[in-house]
Amino acid sequence: MLTLQKANGVEIVSMPLDGMSLESLLAKEWLLTNQRGSYASSTIVGCNTRRYHGLLIGSLNPPANRIMTLAKCLEMVVLDGPAPSGRSQKANQRRVFNLSTFEFDGKFAPDNSGCMKRFRQDIGVHFDFQLDGLELTKSLYLLRETDTVALVYDFTKVKNPAQFILRPFVALRGFHTLQKSYAPLHSRWIERNGRKPADDNAARSGLLIRHDVPGSCELFLSCPDMNFEPDKQWWFNFVYRNDKERGQDFNEDLWTPGFFKGRVEEPHRIVFWANFSNKCRPEQLGAADIKQVREGLQNHHSIVVATARATDKRLKTLYLAADQFVTRRNTNSSALQNNSYQTGQDSQCEFRTTVLAGFPWFADWGRDAFVALPGLLLLTGRLDEAKSVLTTFAAAVDEGMIPNRFDDYSDTAYFNSIDASLWFINAAFQYLNTSGDLETFTEQLLPTIRWIIDSYYNGTRFDIRADDDELIIAGDESTQLTWMDAKYDGVAVTARCGKAVEVNALWYNSLCLLAQFYATRSIDNAKHYASIADRVKESFCRLFWNQRCGYLNDCVLPDGSADSSLRPNQIFAVSLPFTPLSPRQAKAVVDTVQQNLLTPYGLRTLAPSDSRYKGTYTGPQHQRDEAYHQGTVWAYLMGPFVEAYLRVNNFSRKSKKRAAQFIEPLLQHLTDEGCVGQISEIFDGDAPHQPRGCIAQAWSVAELIRAHQLINS
Repeated sequence: MLTLQKANGVEIVSMPLDGMSLESLLAKEWLLTNQRGSYASSTIVGCNTRRYHGLLIGSLNPPANRIMTLAKCLEMVVLDGPAPSGRSQKANQRRVFNLSTFEFDGKFAPDNSGCMKRFRQDIGVHFDFQLDGLELTKSLYLLRETDTVALVYDFTKVKNPAQFILRPFVALRGFHTLQKSYAPLHSRWIERNGRKPADDNAARSGLLIRHDVPGSCELFLSCPDMNFEPDKQWWFNFVYRNDKERGQDFNEDLWTPGFFKGRVEEPHRIVFWANFSNKCRPEQLGAADIKQVREGLQNHHSIVVATARATDKRLKTLYLAADQFVTRRNTNSSALQNNSYQTGQDSQCEFRTTVLAGFPWFADWGRDAFVALPGLLLLTGRLDEAKSVLTTFAAAVDEGMIPNRFDDYSDTAYFNSIDASLWFINAAFQYLNTSGDLETFTEQLLPTIRWIIDSYYNGTRFDIRADDDELIIAGDESTQLTWMDAKYDGVAVTARCGKAVEVNALWYNSLCLLAQFYATRSIDNAKHYASIADRVKESFCRLFWNQRCGYLNDCVLPDGSADSSLRPNQIFAVSLPFTPLSPRQAKAVVDTVQQNLLTPYGLRTLAPSDSRYKGTYTGPQHQRDEAYHQGTVWAYLMGPFVEAYLRVNNFSRKSKKRAAQFIEPLLQHLTDEGCVGQISEIFDGDAPHQPRGCIAQAWSVAELIRAHQLINS
């Protein structure tokens, strides 16, 4: 069981490791991020189990084009002197202790079992070791403004002299790929002033590693307290078990230029630095001050918690989890320049805030950003950043559509989402209600909102348009425009073409929000949007309400037939600010969802009684895609369910007490399993509901924050 402890005003996760099996240790992961979209992540035992695990994954074009750089380090402590009393060992025999371990085919090597005693996480991650007569803590810190990681080794108890050896392993590759031994890597030594030292072992110099291709990026390694011994090697066939389980390539080769070596004779601190850049200038490289690094990270965490005004320990942890997704995007890209006349944004602005959808592999997605924005930024008091996220995406609107996502490697914006634009409208109005910032809303957001409404009504990409009944219709069997967007081999698993229930619930909500906004500002505009909303409401109830089943159809197909699949999408027709349903219908929807789809970790995407139901999200890509929205549990859906449940029960004290029980397993998951201090993207539909997908998902965290606030307000 994990415990929450307090250190210098910041909540941390502390986990004793004694008695835990290796399998259990490998199932728990940690994550550190910075404002550039870069990160560091691994398991709590330090063994990488994914291609995405590494000590420094940097961003060439924040927050995109992420590169695996420093994958891992081999760390050894060699003790001199007699062994502790009671050991049957010769005097002065050298004893070797390994602080790290890797998985190869069929085995783990080297063996670090028994040495690590505790894992902790606060502004960094910490691993406490106890050796014979020696105690040390390994800490890792990721700097916020640069792609720099510090590995700090605090030797706190030294009974006998020891040698410390650190061998870095490098993989300069795109973080979605794997490296093989034919990669052209090389290294050279430089002084901090850019000159090459006369002696390769010169103290206080640094190692510059680069991929030997034109325009490549560089990794700079420095350890002022130790000498370096060149020993270039390829190590082969590291195994990544999570990739293997997902049916992907799972073997990688890593390169090492040599090893750092130093002697420890008394309590001492050794700091190893790694810095990644595609514009590396040797004269600027070198170690920062670790005390200042810690103070800067501590100050940021304290500000996050203070801004959110959190008092509950687990809520503080949630707010720090939310902070990990908030990053910056370069707005000088072409995708963010094509609508400056619409938003009135300053085209000279270099960076704006955005939200990464999930770690380790997602960048910023429009749908995810605007579902997450209320919980991630509004409820945490980060209003300026919320405004920046809204204007970032508004700047990229095209043909009346908000981008679904930005490319991982370029500035390209993709628009294959029918609901991202409608979620933008909902988030923009929530920003207005929370901030009271009428100027930003009317000048920068309202023009985009009206453009979206007009485009959806008259027609835009993917044949998105209002049908004769005023409901939004779109797509065909080959498209995947809703959030249920899995597609494999050109086949959309859940195409949901025609009129999707949550899309039209969002459409009705958007029209009502505009009519309400104009009620005291423009009678003509208010009447216009209200009249459309009235017709949408009538059509919605007529087409979607399934009297025989007692719940909402999931989709009305282009031929007019109804898809009555029992899915969670109908919950939004109850949870959004404006609902087209009667109180009786809303109560029936909530009851049906609760009885058939609710699990301890969110809502299933399909009822288990359906023949297409998939209870586990495992195996190769096609198998996982078939399960992604066909039974898999999504944690973020707990937010709209809790809101809908409270609403149909009039936010009574009894309903809040019951809703608190609904979210308790997710609050325990925050600190007990998966990625410590985070909420997973998805869970198996079948018990015991193993966490799957992204180890940290923005809207999972955001909607849990929002549910917590609804219950406790």
